[in-house]
Order: sequence, then structure tokens, then C-alpha cells
Amino acid sequence: MKRVLAVFLLLLLAVPAFAKDQPIIMTWPSVEKPFVRFTFGKFNKIGSLGNQNSYSVEVVAENLWGKPIPEASFDVYFFSKDNIRIGSGHIYLTQVGVKETVRFVMPFGGAGAQPATLKLSPDRLPKELSPAEPARKVRLTVYSIPAGAKLALDGVDQGETPKQVEMANGKHVLTFAMEGYKTGNYPVEIGPNDVSGGTVSYELGGVAHDTIELRDGTTLNGDLEVVDATSVQVRIGGRIQTFERNQVKRIMMVEREAPPALPAAK
Repeated sequence: MKRVLAVFLLLLLAVPAFAKDQPIIMTWPSVEKPFVRFTFGKFNKIGSLGNQNSYSVEVVAENLWGKPIPEASFDVYFFSKDNIRIGSGHIYLTQVGVKETVRFVMPFGGAGAQPATLKLSPDRLPKELSPAEPARKVRLTVYSIPAGAKLALDGVDQGETPKQVEMANGKHVLTFAMEGYKTGNYPVEIGPNDVSGGTVSYELGGVAHDTIELRDGTTLNGDLEVVDATSVQVRIGGRIQTFERNQVKRIMMVEREAPPALPAAK
């Protein structure tokens, strides 16, 4: 009876270890429209230096396309069990025949925890498969100085800075607007080799309104309308406010464009 119980406990302990080493099978881009199927074996740790670890994994790639694959490559991103990206590798396929299977070992690096899952990102594909490739976008974090500016990407509102935005390949324009500052545009171009994680920082231009500093320490932003011997009139938020001249300590005026000349009378 004791021997049977011992064997039973051994089997229970072996189940999680076996499940943990099960291969990861991924069909790209989908099971319905397969191009290639990858089978990833056990992640083997082969070395470490500080927090950086070196791994290898045996990969089997099967051509399911129905045509020879002249050339294709994929970036492979590895994640911890908490879905934190910890490493990356690269797969390169060349001259893979119809229904042909190739087997190889892929080295990759990782930080900290043991990889638990992975994701594929196509890097280079045959021209016929370009429509099957999902639209590639790069994520950037956009800051403004000062923070809290209204942000638009190609004219579409994105909220207030700091803000993460996603951009496809090509040219884009970030627009920054904030009360009291001149609206500014910042051009951004995303190239095919750019990756997510970058930042954009934009300093808003000079104030758009005149600044009136009162002797009690109050600072007002508005449009100076009239200054005479006894008073100062300022338009703030569309309303005229009048102050005694002796209340005003300092006036700083922004440069304004001259109004267009009126056509000469005929």
C-alpha cells in the first residue's frame, strides 16, 4: 500500500513539471489563413550576467502557405508570467519549400524572470502577404512644457499631456494648445525600423496675451486695450476690466501682427 501511495504522489508531482514544458504552438497570422506554424520547445537557460540571462529554444517552422517561402523574418518578444516584456529574439526563414519543415535553435536574451509566453511580430514578408500583415504602429509618450496642454494627432484630439499615442508609418503632426500660450505644431515621421518606447517633448511658445502685474502680487493675462493717465483697461476672457494706474506695477506686452491694410478708396 505504501509503495502504491508513493508512486501516486510521484505522478502528481510530475504533472505540473510536464505541463510547464509543453511546447508553444503559434500559427501566423491565423489558423483560418495560415502562412507558417511555429512550435517553440523548452526555454533553456545557458548563462547569466547580473540580471541578464541567456536562453536558447528549439524552434520548428512549417510552411503552410501553399507556395515556397523565399524569405521571411519575425521578431519574437518574450514575456514573464505577469505579462512584462523581458526579452527578444529573431527568426529568419529562407527558401522553405511547400509543406517543408525546418528545425533550428534560436538564442535570445532576457532580464530577470523566466520567460512564460511569447508574441510574434512580422519583420519581413513576401510581397503577396503584405495585406495579411497587421497595420504596424509605434507607441510614443508625448510631453509638453508646461504639462497639461491639449494634444491633437493629425487633427484628432488625444487628451492632455503627458499622453501616450500610437502612430503608423509615415509623417504626422502633433498640435499643442494651452490657454495663455501660442498653439504649436510638431512634425513627427515614423520609419519602418522605429520601435515603441520613444518620447516627444515640446515646449510651448511665448504667451499669447499681455501680462499685467499688480502691486499686490496678482498677475493677469489678457489683451491690453487702453492705458491713460489714471487707468488701465485689460480684456480678460472677453470682458474689459479696469484698474487704477497706481494698482499696476508692470506691463509686459507680446508682439502682435499688424492688422491688414484696408483697400484704398476708389
